[in-house]
Amino acid sequence: MTAQYKVHGSVAIITLDNPPVNGLGLATRQGITDGLTLANQDASVTSIVITGAGKAFSGGADIKEFGSPKALQEPNLLSVILAVENSSKPVVAAMHSVAMGGGLELALGCHYRIAAPGCSIALPEVKLGLVPGAGGTQRLPRVLGVEAALNMMVSGEPVKSELLAQLPGQKLFDKLSASSETLAEEAIVFAQSVAAVRPLPLVRNLPCKHPLGDAYFGFAGNMVKGMSKNYPAPMKVVEAVIAATKQKFEAGMRIERDLFINLMLTPESKALRHIFVADRAASKIPDVPADTPQRAIKSIAVIGAGTMGGGIAMNFLNAGIPVKMLEMKQDALDRGIATIRKNYEAQVKKGKLKQDKYDQRMSMLSTTLSYDDLNDADMVIEAVFEEMGVKEAVFKELDRVMKPGAILASNTSTLDLNKIASFTKRPQDVVGTHFFSPANVMKLLEVVRGEKTAKDVLATVMALGKKIKKTSVVSGVCDGFIGNRMIEQYGRQGGFLLDEGCTPAQVDKAMENFGFAMGPFRMGDLAGNDIGWAIRKRRVVEKPNMKYSKTADLLCEKGRFGQKTGAGWYDYIAGKRDAVPNAEVVAMIEEHRKSLGITPRKISDDEIVQRLVYALVNEAAHILEEGIATKASDIDMVYLMGYGFPIYRGGPMNYADQVGLFNVVQSMNKFAQNPLDDGTFWKPAPLLAKLVAEGKTFN
Repeated sequence: MTAQYKVHGSVAIITLDNPPVNGLGLATRQGITDGLTLANQDASVTSIVITGAGKAFSGGADIKEFGSPKALQEPNLLSVILAVENSSKPVVAAMHSVAMGGGLELALGCHYRIAAPGCSIALPEVKLGLVPGAGGTQRLPRVLGVEAALNMMVSGEPVKSELLAQLPGQKLFDKLSASSETLAEEAIVFAQSVAAVRPLPLVRNLPCKHPLGDAYFGFAGNMVKGMSKNYPAPMKVVEAVIAATKQKFEAGMRIERDLFINLMLTPESKALRHIFVADRAASKIPDVPADTPQRAIKSIAVIGAGTMGGGIAMNFLNAGIPVKMLEMKQDALDRGIATIRKNYEAQVKKGKLKQDKYDQRMSMLSTTLSYDDLNDADMVIEAVFEEMGVKEAVFKELDRVMKPGAILASNTSTLDLNKIASFTKRPQDVVGTHFFSPANVMKLLEVVRGEKTAKDVLATVMALGKKIKKTSVVSGVCDGFIGNRMIEQYGRQGGFLLDEGCTPAQVDKAMENFGFAMGPFRMGDLAGNDIGWAIRKRRVVEKPNMKYSKTADLLCEKGRFGQKTGAGWYDYIAGKRDAVPNAEVVAMIEEHRKSLGITPRKISDDEIVQRLVYALVNEAAHILEEGIATKASDIDMVYLMGYGFPIYRGGPMNYADQVGLFNVVQSMNKFAQNPLDDGTFWKPAPLLAKLVAEGKTFN
């Protein structure tokens, strides 16, 4: 049972019990209505309390039913709330910890509400591309006031109960309990005190107006529109709240429901709901059970105090885990510590970090010039130069000094983790932790699983990723893992587009209009064009048949490595990140094109987007087939969190599903005619071809 029913004296208590957040699945909804029926039929019961077991009142929809027909099956949430409102005996919502989405809407349907301090209150549906669908847009403005309710629903962010209780004239809470521990007892006493009150108060009967009417909504609409580009839901919230102020309650409910259903069908909502599920699915590894024992990680060592090492260290300091940083020279250590201080001081200056927190974090950071001083760390992460010989020297030292059971992690972005593990006598303890730069900011962590990586090591690192607030995705071992292996094909197509007639600015603009944070050439300048140059030099030996445009090599031969040199595909002014097109670079591209005997052609933005995005998709299909990634949704999370793929498109695999895999393959067949490429890349990966033949999708 996911809803328990007990009688305490004259009070019936319905307890939602559907861990982890008491999601309102079908069984729970049925349990609530069954409990209401029993209570109303029991002459000894005079009032009813609805509360939640464990760590939540209710977080809303049950993720296990998310987007399925079961979520609408009777009694659906609207029917449950109607049953609560129609109860002949008063119903009190006893809210604690979390009351969000449908959970808050359920509480708003109750006759009274008592909340514990510290309870997170939210209607976060806009984060799924939706409006609240069970009366939230109609009831919340009636208890909080139009402005406070609209702000909460448009942002979707949670607000603590004690802050809301201080709003003048609020009717959301009838009482704030002394604490979470006393909530149950206080709720029973309160329920007894209102048992004889009639008529029973209903939120739907409260007035809903804004004193400035249309003038306020005109202002609010302009603000929301400016902040919600590419996301239709926030403006629909405004429409629903306008209806709450101008229509009778039932008419407003119908408008809310129509908006909700229409938004459910939008690609943006489908993408955001896909991400919601994919984010949670990423932590689930098929052969590593959720109850796999984890190793205790109470201290971390970081090898390398450069930009990456410093950023990695900050993640753990932020989470309250002591870090010892190793460098070979004192001046390198000093520079690294200075950079960390500078980053934290910037946060203090902006008011994002309190001085005492800054002092606490720096006190947990220590340094050393000797490997021997790392012997008591529970985990070590190397962030040294991306060259196998350097990694070998580091891991042989770590194998010598680290205590038994310590986890040895490499931040390598492309190198063979199995080979790195072979430099030790404990390959089961070796794992890849590929952070993305800047490591203290970027949300993605690629956790690379070697062929001998122990399951408890994997479980530990995934849990640690959650603790340092990363989206962790498991990858198998291959050159570039998931993200960089795919981005290589994306970059190759970008180079061919230059050879065929595009400029870097045209390609970047097309991808940025599509929704990328930045196009491939601006991204190259940010990362450093010399990094790609080194990879291509390696490719000439490893994959002599793979073709590349030579333009990027010509750029690097001129020393134009990107932002760090002030010149790359674009020019950069010191202190600014603006990309300024350079006429000499365009001339270089044109000269190279002429040397190849190519007559430039006009290339549409649609072709640019398809060439680059479908290159990601086809390579990803190979990655899935090889088992490097276990789920298409994992690949989406890598690209959303690490490579600036537009959130509202849900990642490359979700986007391909939305376009239709048949259409993707048709376009690929056309691109295969390109004489600059050898044509083999655009042959659909076997998995992609199979899905098309079977009429299936990636996700």
